Amino acid sequence: MKVGQVDFNDYFSHYPDKDGLFGKFGGCYISEELKAAMAEITEAYYSICQSRKFIAELRRIRKEFQGRPTPITHLERLSDALGGKVQLYAKREDLNHSGAHKLNHCMGEALLAKYMGKKKVIAETGAGQHGVALATAAAYFGLECDIYMGSVDIKKQAPNVARMKILGANVVEVKEGLATLKEAVDAAFAAYSREYKDCIYCIGSVLGPHPFPMMVRDFQSVVGIEAREQFIEMTGHLPSAIVACVGGGSNAAGLFSGFLNDPVDIYGIEPLGRGEKLGDHAASLKYGTEGIMHGFNSIMLKDENGEPAPVYSVASGLDYPSSGPEHAFWQEIGRVKYDVINDEETIDAFYRLSRMEGIIPAIESSHAVAYGMKLAKTMDHGSVLINLSGRGDKDMDFVIEKYGIPEN
Repeated sequence: MKVGQVDFNDYFSHYPDKDGLFGKFGGCYISEELKAAMAEITEAYYSICQSRKFIAELRRIRKEFQGRPTPITHLERLSDALGGKVQLYAKREDLNHSGAHKLNHCMGEALLAKYMGKKKVIAETGAGQHGVALATAAAYFGLECDIYMGSVDIKKQAPNVARMKILGANVVEVKEGLATLKEAVDAAFAAYSREYKDCIYCIGSVLGPHPFPMMVRDFQSVVGIEAREQFIEMTGHLPSAIVACVGGGSNAAGLFSGFLNDPVDIYGIEPLGRGEKLGDHAASLKYGTEGIMHGFNSIMLKDENGEPAPVYSVASGLDYPSSGPEHAFWQEIGRVKYDVINDEETIDAFYRLSRMEGIIPAIESSHAVAYGMKLAKTMDHGSVLINLSGRGDKDMDFVIEKYGIPEN
């Protein structure tokens, strides 16, 4: 399959290029000192992670510890409620150990850290799922673990904060600025610049300087590889469309990577939050412009001074003022369509999936569920595969406190 000048038959051999670029997006815009650390990680990734021993160990961990492959579930009652012409399915990353897709790359990154002889892993987290996943991986491999998290998110995601601490991680509260995901990334990068000789920064999405967008995508590609095989086995054909939520975009990159070369419509869903006004949403791909932050070039939301703008989303894992550079590239060439879902639609989907299918989704994933439902209403026939990137245990107290429990 070819889109514009991009041939998806051999896509992963060419993107990113040697400089970490997806077209004009990506790269490595950091200090010379940190460039040396990134070069070390890149060299280790290309050598260690391609070795038979590493791959065999990671596959064993996926099967015996993570519980992979995760299943696909036919959302039959929800499909019937929408008219029954289009069938909805969910890739159940909520059933991955620790409750979300994040462990897919955290186990890979922590295993790489072990092979490199590092003693500690450092990361940021918003919704807490990446923090929990990395704390899980650190405990598994016997590594120290520092997780940087904004004060606002610590309050919203108390269950995940408790889980990180139980797993032995040091949760570092970040109080600067809006005290959410962007500030947590700032603090984690600052810590890494001081400690890089003894630790590895395990970034939580397809973000940051090269090689992280590539590395996280590759570790997450297990989602798309499994989903494609499972869907064909289950139904005999490919889905008509696939849908995933996009903040930084790791779960989406994982799912999309399995279908890029197929005649399948692909949708990445950003948080519209309270509306289109700057500061009321975190839909960078829809409303942003090209810019550099946290060491990579992508599409970002900017204030009047050209700095990263304040962002908002009901989902702590999506409130980031930029998006992964590969997503910016896929949008530019037209392979993936990016659209938005607001808070109200998200919470409605949260409750509808819970009550009609017995699955409580993460608020982040509920954006994809909401869009999948909306998309199905526009189609005459076919099927939609939704990436259910995480479970909603972490969100229940917050949702009940803010929105209450609707009557049946």
